[in-house]
Amino acid sequence: MTSIVEPDAAAGHADEMDIDTAAAQRAYELDRRHVFHSWSAQDLIDPMVISAAQGSYVWDGHGNKLLDFSSQLVYTNIGHQHPRVTAAIAAQAATLCTVAPSHVNDARSEAARLIAARTPGMLDKIFFTNGGADANEHAVRMARLHTGRHKVLSAYRSYHGGTELAVNITGDPRRWPSDTGTAGTIHFFPPYLYRSAFHASTEEDESQRALEHLEQVIRLEGPDTIAAIMVESIPGTAGIYLPPPGYLQGVRELATQFGIVFIADEVMAGFGRSGKWFAVEHFDVVPDLLTFAKGVTSGYVPLGGVAISPEIAATFGKRVYPGGLTYSGHPLACAAAVATIEAMEDEHIVENAANIGETVIGPALQGFASRHRAVGEVRGTGVFWAIEMVKDRRTREPLAAYGGSSPEMTQLITEAKSRGLLVFANFNRIHVVPPCNISAEDARLGLAILDGVLDLADGFAA
Repeated sequence: MTSIVEPDAAAGHADEMDIDTAAAQRAYELDRRHVFHSWSAQDLIDPMVISAAQGSYVWDGHGNKLLDFSSQLVYTNIGHQHPRVTAAIAAQAATLCTVAPSHVNDARSEAARLIAARTPGMLDKIFFTNGGADANEHAVRMARLHTGRHKVLSAYRSYHGGTELAVNITGDPRRWPSDTGTAGTIHFFPPYLYRSAFHASTEEDESQRALEHLEQVIRLEGPDTIAAIMVESIPGTAGIYLPPPGYLQGVRELATQFGIVFIADEVMAGFGRSGKWFAVEHFDVVPDLLTFAKGVTSGYVPLGGVAISPEIAATFGKRVYPGGLTYSGHPLACAAAVATIEAMEDEHIVENAANIGETVIGPALQGFASRHRAVGEVRGTGVFWAIEMVKDRRTREPLAAYGGSSPEMTQLITEAKSRGLLVFANFNRIHVVPPCNISAEDARLGLAILDGVLDLADGFAA
């Protein structure tokens, strides 16, 4: 046994707990013998054992305490082991563990009410899925049936899930091994001023030129062939590059003009991550369909869904919707969602995310950009930020190639871990994505560690 210190979930203070290192070692050995890992070359990985978690911290199988600046895969929005949510799951398990989705269950009904109350506009019908990828698949199916069209437009530098259609909608390299060009998906260039495809130098120009490009793609593909435009309200894994002012409004207008369904993917950006319940609120836009997952339960039990406009819901008023899932609106998952949303409301967690971003993370990252020559750009909002690492600030050469990693990035991630910080990295970026309820003290601690790691990164930059 290794004795470690665990912070209290609410106050962040310390209590004693024990880690069974022998059990952790056995778990590791069984994992390597039997578990097939996602997105990995199985023989080349050395996964870390997580033996305990609480609040904004996790402990590995050796008893090392790590501040979780990754929120795992950017979903523990209320931190780990929140007592209200774990209690709600236990209470639901004691009452009704599962029921077929054709039957009403009170957890699903209440979860739907709470979600609908927070979505923008009149997205009042909620279809529940098991996660984000199948939420996006069903949103596209609804759009295709509603319009009678087939094509789906989505952005390069995007991620929409790993299932067959969702990965084809995805615009990053994870799509390539599965893309045979037959899924009816078309990609366009999104606005991304730091690496502009439009030779723009201002946000205004980037927004205008990106919208002109999107309109041209629509017209050249044939508006009457396009069912949906799917965009991440704020792209997540692809780089947390915020849409410039006017862009999402322009997408909304183009979708309306051509009778195309506008789908906002809020799987990562939703439920407080951006400092608002949903990221589209930053841009005063109401989509026709909004997909969600991750933060709706803080990942405690898998759950996703689609919030549906009245017009699209009416399409299936007397026409069968040809889709469903065995676990749609599973009681345990929905009980977790209810408790998560209520905790976020009562504890002002969304407001905390906004405040931490504005007063702690944002200023610290701007300081990094001014001090560290390996930092090309910082960007974000709430507790949803990216640091773009470069070899040369003048040429903007990335510290890792698009679609891959590099020894330098691996060294930075390892160094952060050795200093007690668990980070989320993708390609040449380090993402700063702690829980939405992280304390200012813990946020500053993580940022101080990261500042020291960037000193090492400066040695890789010209």
